[in-house]
Amino acid sequence: MIRRKFFATGLTTSGALACHGISSLWGADQKRIGVSEYNFNLPKFKNGARLLFQGDSITDMKWGRNQKDRNHYLGHSYVFLLASRLGVDMAEANLEFFNRGVSGNKVSDLRKRWEKDAIEMNPDWLTVLIGVNDVSQGRGQPVDLKKWEQDYRHILNESRKANPKLQIVLMDPFVLRMTRISSDEVWKYWRGEIEKLGGIVAQLAKDFNAVHIETQKIFDQAAREVSPQNWIWDGVHPLPQGHELIARNWLQAVGNATNKKT
Repeated sequence: MIRRKFFATGLTTSGALACHGISSLWGADQKRIGVSEYNFNLPKFKNGARLLFQGDSITDMKWGRNQKDRNHYLGHSYVFLLASRLGVDMAEANLEFFNRGVSGNKVSDLRKRWEKDAIEMNPDWLTVLIGVNDVSQGRGQPVDLKKWEQDYRHILNESRKANPKLQIVLMDPFVLRMTRISSDEVWKYWRGEIEKLGGIVAQLAKDFNAVHIETQKIFDQAAREVSPQNWIWDGVHPLPQGHELIARNWLQAVGNATNKKT
């Protein structure tokens, strides 16, 4: 067990990853804004576990549709960061990572392609981050929350039917106030709808005994500690450090969940 430092607010469960000390690096003795220190263990996965990540452009980040091209097959989102880190820290586990996020997708789009892009992938772990396009494409109209939950619950039910032992990670949709969503009226609409969707995700996480990562709270804290522009460039899409923030909190949450004493 080695020590790491990172944001960790807004996790329903908390956990771990490992790295070497950084005391020799520039700035290592400076105060890390909003960062706390944690001792933790690596997540526990069975050998050869298949980890599937589903969502929209935040997950997509141009993953290569030609899966034979191993230079680009994971894209450059938090999925790539997780695969690279765990590929080193848990090389002996032979983990497989799959990115099937699709830019512009809403939860209804996930449902349409779920058989091919989720069920047939036969994952051991399923991570879903979805919802912001349901708001952005709504043209200022409220999201049909009943339909949204039905679609989301359907895909989770289908996945659990296909694999009763499937482990699930659900992340809340998130936004930060800037650029096109800066005005009071627009921000009130976006943030209000995102909060409603986050509430549904929280309930689904309970119903499916899933790891729940409160991503909106994580980005809210990060924005308070530094600035919104440090993490997201347009109110929706994370910068590299924003993806790192997601990756670290995913690792913490899943690490805690898989090392939980029973």
